[in-house]
Amino acid sequence: MDAKVIWQQGLHFSGTADTGFEVPIGADEQAGGANDGFRPLELMAISLAGCTALDVISILKKKQQVVTSFEVRVQADQAQEFPNVFTRALITYLITGYSLDETAVRRSIELSATKYCPAQAMLSQVVPMELHYEIYEGEGADRRTLVKTGIYIPQAV
Repeated sequence: MDAKVIWQQGLHFSGTADTGFEVPIGADEQAGGANDGFRPLELMAISLAGCTALDVISILKKKQQVVTSFEVRVQADQAQEFPNVFTRALITYLITGYSLDETAVRRSIELSATKYCPAQAMLSQVVPMELHYEIYEGEGADRRTLVKTGIYIPQAV
């Protein structure tokens, strides 16, 4: 994989990789930027969420789970001192569907965490991660009821 950023002006860059899509990268005004793009660590958190989300939804579909809404949230704590690295990450999977099987949800999260998601595999080497899930029963018209919450805890190797 090849990736690059190209300086546009000030502290604004355009990032691209093999796919050719572009993403704006910038800095906030306090750092001298124009608040005109994603911060690099935001992209790391989005990458983590996106990587595991792609895995989990595809596994749930293979397990014939009827998913109507799916969201992955990453809340990453950062060190107060430079270089402000991530010190902890909480990944929360919010899955809405009909008669979702908790075992299938847990297994999908497990497979992403232990086998498929390279972003999670790399970051988990240096950042402690907690994996939570919330299972909702869909009730139509964008309504849902929380039916189960849980935590996936990877087994020590």
